[in-house]
Order: sequence, then structure tokens, then C-alpha cells
Amino acid sequence: MKGIKASVLDLSPIYQEVAPHSALQQSVVLAQTAEALGYSRYWVSEHHDMPQFASSTPEVLLAHIGAKTSRIRIGSGAVLLPNYRPYKVGEAFALLATLYPGRVDLGIGRAPGGSAHASLAISGSFLAQVGKMEELVGDLSAILGNEFTVEGQPVIARPIPPAPAQLWMLGTNRKSAELAAKFGSGYVFGHFMSEQPGEEAILHYREQFRATRHHEKPQVILAVSVYCAATEEEASRMIREKKEGSRSSKMIIGTSKQLAPILDELVAKFRADELMIITDVPDYQKRLGSYKRLAHLVFSLGSIV
Repeated sequence: MKGIKASVLDLSPIYQEVAPHSALQQSVVLAQTAEALGYSRYWVSEHHDMPQFASSTPEVLLAHIGAKTSRIRIGSGAVLLPNYRPYKVGEAFALLATLYPGRVDLGIGRAPGGSAHASLAISGSFLAQVGKMEELVGDLSAILGNEFTVEGQPVIARPIPPAPAQLWMLGTNRKSAELAAKFGSGYVFGHFMSEQPGEEAILHYREQFRATRHHEKPQVILAVSVYCAATEEEASRMIREKKEGSRSSKMIIGTSKQLAPILDELVAKFRADELMIITDVPDYQKRLGSYKRLAHLVFSLGSIV
């Protein structure tokens, strides 16, 4: 694991029937812990009308997280672009990037993030907008570079930050990889939610990548579901729970010693520059413990139990 970067993806889950306010406070704790441990980024998801998740508006939560941290990059994983006009997304992230210079990532995706009825409530025409995804990404790219025009007139997303939010495309297939390559964004492959092998998509992204203001060279993040157990007994117990259907079938479970070769193999297989880790276990303290043990594994901080 030597030399690999690692980041955190937080769904802002509502565990143990806690109040949504408490769940969001746990997101703050996770972000602060990730920063202290040396993780590169902390990203939050977007979900709509889903009672198990508290983050419906990443940019609002990120404004709060940014104020509670000082160094770690903060970003969306992801803003679901077909739900919105690109200019409004650009404005929101221009403001974030002005508040927290050099720390903001704008991860975008094309999923609905909720039920068909929730999508209708947000945009009224989600399927039509998905069909325009290339146009939407192109507009957003231009907005981030202050090159967007309407009827030939420039329209700037203000305030203008010292450095724009860094653009990333999240996806699980070749189509998302093609968009990332065309517009020169970073690419995040969602290993934890994909039913397809991602090697081909990542290879296509690397081969077709066009350098832009967003990224000078291709950058790949592999998003994986991992639980790092304190003991082999705990790992075995979590694996049994997973087999009974209470955990994601894509979750990788083990002790630090067991996980090291597995994660090394994944990094090599997907030629990943960075791992983004989601740990979805219905216990906030166990979640924190897992991220701590993973940090000590990835960053060689020494032993921890």
C-alpha cells in the first residue's frame, strides 16, 4: 500500500434510528477524523427521499464540513447533474471554492439518486436530461473555466474563486469514462456499486484523455467498500452478516493484515492513483474504527487496534 492516496466517501447514513441531525454530526466527526489521519479527500453523496441517508444537498453539507475542517479536500460524490442546470451547480461550487480555496472537488454523476417520483419532483424531466449529459458536462466545464456564454454573451459563475473546483466524473461504465476523457476531468470508478468489470472503462479513459484546465493528466480514483476489522473473529462475524444479506455484497472485509494484499491487488489491477473508501456498517463507532485502522495500514502510521 506504500505511496497510494486514500479518501473517504460518506453517504451520511442514518444508523440506529438516530435523528437526522445526529447523523449529520457524525459526518462532521468522520470528516475531522479523516483529516487528522491524513486522508486526501472527504466527499459526500446526493440522495433524494431516501430515509436511510441525510445528505440530499452536498453543497450545503460541504459548506458546513469546510468550516469544521482546515486542510482536507471536500467534495461531492456526486452532484447528479441531470437534476440541475449546470450554471446553478457552477455557482454553488464557485462559492464553496471561494470559501475554501484549493480544497474543493466537484464530482458529478448521471444517476437519479432516488425514486422516479423524486426525480420528477426535482427536475420534471430526468430522462430527457440524461440524454443531454454530454451537453450538460460541456456547459459545466465551460462555466468552471469562466468561458460560458448565453446568446453570445459571457455569463460568469460568481464569486470567482482563486482556483476553480476540481472536476471529477463518477461512473461505473464506459460511457462515464468517455465523458471524463473528453472533458479532461478526473475519473472515479464505483467498484462498490458496479456489476461490470472496470478495467476496460479505466483503460479507455486513460487512452482517450484530453488534457484540460481541470487536469493535465488522467487521474483515476477507485471507490471501494471496505471494512477493516480489529480481529479475525470480528472479520468472520461481519462476513457472516454480509452473507445473510445485511451488508453490501461488494464489501471487502478483513483485518489490516488480510486487507493489505487485497487492496494492493485492486490498485494494481485498476491502475488506480487513489482509493476512495466507503465503510457502510450500521454503527458509527465501528465505522470510525475501520477508517482509523485503514489509515494506519495505507499510510504506515504504525499499529492500531
